[in-house]
Amino acid sequence: MPASNARALEKARVLDVDGVVFDLEDAVVPVGKGEARSQAVAAARAGGYGRREVVIRVNGAGTPWGRDDLAAAATSCADAVLLPKVESAAAVAEAVAALTAHGAPPALSVWCMLETPRGVLAADAIAAGGRVGALVMGTSDLTADLRARHTAGREPLLLSLALCVLAARAHGLAALDGVHLDLADTAGLERACRQARDLGFDGKTLIHPSQLAAANATFAPTREEVAWAERVVEAHAAAERSGQGVALVDGRLVENLHVEDAKRLLALAGAIAGGAGTGTAGST
Repeated sequence: MPASNARALEKARVLDVDGVVFDLEDAVVPVGKGEARSQAVAAARAGGYGRREVVIRVNGAGTPWGRDDLAAAATSCADAVLLPKVESAAAVAEAVAALTAHGAPPALSVWCMLETPRGVLAADAIAAGGRVGALVMGTSDLTADLRARHTAGREPLLLSLALCVLAARAHGLAALDGVHLDLADTAGLERACRQARDLGFDGKTLIHPSQLAAANATFAPTREEVAWAERVVEAHAAAERSGQGVALVDGRLVENLHVEDAKRLLALAGAIAGGAGTGTAGST
């Protein structure tokens, strides 16, 4: 949401999301950059966002505002700083050094947007950077840079999306899919959410509250999935007690890898059930 919109920053305190991004970059006109920065920092320091992660998206290092954005975000009490158009590990290191120099606490995370061909190709090196906590796809800019077309199945982006997830998983990071720009296209949003979930993304970035229901419903475990996960954990525990390393659940072989995945799903379901004001790991 534009950090220049004070009403939006206030409304974010009650939205059914896991994270809110106060945008200082694309959503703010040049003459409003300073005011947006001040409002974002004030809102983050004021708090009241519950368990929602508060993220400030700064302007790029090559802009007139990037350095001041990082300086302000360093001690803003935000949970993370989102860097746009990251294309190298050096860019991450430079931003981390600036944050550290301005007193950023150790817990302040850096999220990196992959929205250019160079950025996608450098995903592994970027993900290895210090403080990096998440990779975020910038699908709109990437589509333009690829000179690709917007298709219902997002076929031109599948390789890039997969590389993002691959790099995130290799380094233990979160991976978030890009935005869906057509607010009237609910079916398209739902399709993109399902695709992102199936590719392995943890969630999807959104641009309007009307998109929350679709994202939360898609990324949340279903009752059937939760029930299956519970049976997997129980069956494997019973097998171990009897000295066996594998078990059968509804005729399917269950091993350690299935148990770990089941435990992850149950933890997610538990976080959703116990997280007032948060929908799933799915909406930012």
